Amino acid sequence: MVEKVRAAGAKPFVTDTNTLYSGSRHNAVDHLTTAIEHGFDFSVVRAPLIISDGLRSQSIAEVEIRQKHFKSVKIGSDIVSADSMIVMSHFKGHIMAGFGGAIKNLAMGCAPAAGKKDQHYPTSPHVVEAKCIGCGRCVEICPVGAASLEGDVSRIDPGICISCGQCMEVCPESAIDINWEEDIPEFLECLTEYAYGAVEGKESRVGYINFLLKITPDCDCVPWSDAPIVPDIGILASTDPVALDQASYDLVNRQKGLVGSALECNHEAGADKFKGIWSKIDGTHQLEYAEKIGMGSREYELIEV
Repeated sequence: MVEKVRAAGAKPFVTDTNTLYSGSRHNAVDHLTTAIEHGFDFSVVRAPLIISDGLRSQSIAEVEIRQKHFKSVKIGSDIVSADSMIVMSHFKGHIMAGFGGAIKNLAMGCAPAAGKKDQHYPTSPHVVEAKCIGCGRCVEICPVGAASLEGDVSRIDPGICISCGQCMEVCPESAIDINWEEDIPEFLECLTEYAYGAVEGKESRVGYINFLLKITPDCDCVPWSDAPIVPDIGILASTDPVALDQASYDLVNRQKGLVGSALECNHEAGADKFKGIWSKIDGTHQLEYAEKIGMGSREYELIEV
C-alpha cells in the first residue's frame, strides 16, 4: 500500500491516535514503541509512523459537523492536516458497537482521548452487586480511579468514570453492566458522527479497505484474541465506508458459523453472527445513522477481482 501511494506521487505515513483506556498506546512514546515492536517500523513498511494527537493526546483540531449530538468533534490534528487517507480496517466483533469496521476505525482511530471520551459519554457502567465477587480486577484496570472496593463489592463513581469499558472487559463474572437499550443506540450515533468528522473536508480523497480475515468476536483493542467466528472471506475496498461496512456485515452473515467459537447461536448461514455474540446490540444502527447523515449508502454492488 505504501508503495502504491508513493508511486501516485503522495507522501504516505502510518498513523493512529492515543487511547482513552490505559495500556501501551496511552501516550505517544509507549505507542510508538508498541507499534515498532509489532512491525510498524520504517524499515518494514517504508513509511514513517506519526501519532496524530501528539505526546499526551493534546494535539487536537476541532472539526465543525453540526449534527444531532455534536456541533463539532475533536480529531487528531495531523489527521486533519493530511490531504487524503487510506483507511485500513480489520472487520470483527465489538462489545459495545456490535461490530467494528471502517466507520468505527474512523471514529476511534482518528479521535484523541478527549474525542474518544465524547463518544463514550452515553454509556454509564454500573456494578450488579448480586454478581460481584469483589475480586478487584476493575479497580486494577481503571485508568482514572473510578472503581473502588467497598467491603466485598465494587463501586463505580459516575462522576469520575470516563466510560472506557475496560472494567466490563475484565470482569470475570460479567458483574458490570450498562443500560443496553438506551445507552448503545446513542453511543453508536456519537461514534458515527465522529467518523463523519474524521473525513470532513476530504471528500473524494478517502479510500477504504476492510480485511475480512480472522474475524474475531472481540475488538483488537483487548489484550487477547479468540477463535474466528466464521471462515476467512477476503479483502473488500470502496470509496463509500457505509457500503463497505454493510457489504462486510452481509458477507460475514452469509457464512456458516465456526463450531467452538464464541458464537452462542446463529450458526446457520444467513443468520446474524454478531448478534450471536453480542445479543443486546444492534450494530447495524451505525449503518442506518451513517446513511442518514450523508456518509454514504447501504446499497452496494459486489465486484470480484
